[in-house]
Amino acid sequence: MTQQYLKPLALALTIALAGTACSKHNDADTAVPGGNTPSPSTTAAPAPASAATTAAAPAGPTFNVADIDTSIDACDDFNGFVNAKWVAANPIPDDRTRWGAFDQLAENSLNTQHEIVDAMDKGAASATAGSIEQKIGLLYRSGMNEDAIEKAGIEPLKPELAKIDALKSPQDIADFLDASFNDGNSYVFGFGAGADFKNAKTQIGFAQQDGLGLPTKDYYTDPKQADNRKAYVDYIVKTLTLAGVSDADAKTQADAIMKFETQLAAASLAPVELRTPENQYHFVTVADADKITPHFNWEKFFATQGVTVDKGFSLSQPKFFKEFDKMLASTPVSTWQAYLRFHAIDGASPYLSKAFQDNKFDFYGKTLAGQPQQKPRWKRVLGTVNSSMGEGLGQLYVAKVFKPEAKQRANELVDNVRNALKARIEKLDWMSDETKQKAIAKWNTFLPKIGYPDKWRDWSGLDVSGENYFGNVEAASKFNYHYDIAKIGKPTDRLEWGMTPQTVNAYYNPTDNTINFPAAILQPPFFDANGDDAINYGGIGAVIGHEASHGFDDEGSQFDGEGNNSNWWTAADKKKFEERTAKLVNQFNEYAPIKDKPDLHVNGKLTLGENIADLGGTAVAYDALQEALKKNPKEAESKIDGYTQDQRFFLNWARVWRGSVREKQAMLYLNVDPHAPASLRAMGAPSNMESFATAFQCKPGAKMVRAGDKQVKIW
Repeated sequence: MTQQYLKPLALALTIALAGTACSKHNDADTAVPGGNTPSPSTTAAPAPASAATTAAAPAGPTFNVADIDTSIDACDDFNGFVNAKWVAANPIPDDRTRWGAFDQLAENSLNTQHEIVDAMDKGAASATAGSIEQKIGLLYRSGMNEDAIEKAGIEPLKPELAKIDALKSPQDIADFLDASFNDGNSYVFGFGAGADFKNAKTQIGFAQQDGLGLPTKDYYTDPKQADNRKAYVDYIVKTLTLAGVSDADAKTQADAIMKFETQLAAASLAPVELRTPENQYHFVTVADADKITPHFNWEKFFATQGVTVDKGFSLSQPKFFKEFDKMLASTPVSTWQAYLRFHAIDGASPYLSKAFQDNKFDFYGKTLAGQPQQKPRWKRVLGTVNSSMGEGLGQLYVAKVFKPEAKQRANELVDNVRNALKARIEKLDWMSDETKQKAIAKWNTFLPKIGYPDKWRDWSGLDVSGENYFGNVEAASKFNYHYDIAKIGKPTDRLEWGMTPQTVNAYYNPTDNTINFPAAILQPPFFDANGDDAINYGGIGAVIGHEASHGFDDEGSQFDGEGNNSNWWTAADKKKFEERTAKLVNQFNEYAPIKDKPDLHVNGKLTLGENIADLGGTAVAYDALQEALKKNPKEAESKIDGYTQDQRFFLNWARVWRGSVREKQAMLYLNVDPHAPASLRAMGAPSNMESFATAFQCKPGAKMVRAGDKQVKIW
């Protein structure tokens, strides 16, 4: 599992099936929510001048006011006012755990991708040998060949299981882990390349905690998760029995695996703790690392991977690795075999026969997330294409649907919103000139990236066949892993992307100070070439502001303009900043978003970075709108469908977050997702903005009016 030390700070939990450096252990229909890994670029990318169409956009007016529920007071429940009617009329499809504006766009993107891969499959024989068109077509074809997959059963995995069966000592286990990573398969911990926190211009290796089958460490001990723990053990038992283990042995092994993972979980950090840079980076020499893990030789590990770490690497969570080493030395080999056997089968299940696929979905899809049905086969295979060759598919997606003029207009909006952010920083009344100068210096080094990479990745060296789905996934996993770790010791490439163009999302990366907006998000309701300024600034403008504000949230503010983890604040200003952000933590801690579960609250600390970015993003986008309207007084004074430009700005911000979530998925999100629930994002930032109260003539005391000590103002 190739991972970055620090996950890009994304607008929303990833919806589109994207990313190119993912392990085979992630599956689109069953994976626990996680981050993206970058899809690097190496070959020149011409502008898609041949694009003749644009991504599918919903028909009708720019903003349909018929969706507004005027029986709900905008000043009490703005999300309900904007979205309740739509949510009631648009139930969640059975193959999804949520449905909303993001998901609709993701579905559009998937349908476009489906057209592409289907055409590539049909044209594979006549395509240029070794081209991305041929490789994507053959990869997709192999995944859709259900007869061959069913006939193969578990046979493709047997060589891996035989290696696990042959383990006899702790050294054998260490050697197995070394070789498995080299093959692109990770167990227990993750390893990949990332920018050095103290010298971000250079890539280093990052080893970090992993290895758990449940979403977070708390699932192993929290009494509220007892049912999920039992279901997980049952899932382990069934997984092992499908692979031929007897019922009695499977139960014994499952109990041992649960104890093993519980011990590993106790040494792991929780999601909130992992938001702290100090818990993501711990630079050590190889010799120092070997002192922490005397039974696991890092020099041998790196030699097996074929990389040179030079001065050292980040052993990111030392406590975890110390426990890993202890378990390597003291846990019975039979328990290690059970753990590795189960995770090998679990990771391979989406690419094996139907019984394995269904078994994995039953636990991760139905039990944990409440999803009634699996996605259709083509969507699951398309997810594999994205995780294996995401940027390659993105190259074809851009050529098919993305117009160059959309990129040009988006760049204009980026400039306007960035300028508004600079103006707000300069006018802050709580920050000293000394810190402001450092903040502006960071602002000056922002690098916006729009649509797609300037260079496309070269896929030479990845061999794909039309018959062997499991083999193709294995080959892609190894290919992408080695592509990633080959960056260790090399300069950081700021032009590299961490999302594919077909992803409906956006992100900020603290270690290269870039803001990134994939092609698929540049369409309604976020961006509308025919829309008025208010709609565009309330949509993509606020998204731009959100990502730029991440550079100054509780995490991003700990990195300078060069991407280094350094303190550029005066002590007094840092204290003022933390006092203001603490109020935002308290605001979101109060929210209990799941009906009939008043004891389940949003974690204000876990979601703080995204909430800061929402508040900053809407504020700077609103300012940018006002500047745009000054140049067009006629538009500023007019109403559209009875609503002013200020009102339409907030209406579109709320519309972006429309949607509903299944209860189990909502509960899971509260534990793992650094984003607050969408319904609260529609209201959280506006409730702190005087401009919202003015626009909708809200009176003091209304639920959407936070005043006095309750009002949060940061950027």
